[in-house]
Amino acid sequence: MSKPKTAPKSSFKTLDDAFNGVSTELLEMFLQKHADYGKGNILSGKELGIAFRIGEKSERLKNLLMSGSIPTNESIEETFVDIAVYAVIGVLYRRKQFQKLEVEKKKISQG
Repeated sequence: MSKPKTAPKSSFKTLDDAFNGVSTELLEMFLQKHADYGKGNILSGKELGIAFRIGEKSERLKNLLMSGSIPTNESIEETFVDIAVYAVIGVLYRRKQFQKLEVEKKKISQG
């Protein structure tokens, strides 16, 4: 999985600009993973499945931070991004938007 393209972290002048930059990263990561997984993995597990995925990522994150280990797979920052993407998916699911809406095809191919 390629890393999302973002502006250099030092290029932001305000916290809200930096937050917006992270939001763009979240969308890019969502589009990349959605192209690979589709909606089935979320729809089959529903909200509880989303919660379990967040829990698994959180446990991995806690283990890495508490042990001081260097990750062999995704970085700690990528883990935070994954948790945030699952949280947004959870909000969309709760609002019934994840179930009803589709991603623009051109966005998937650009992701």
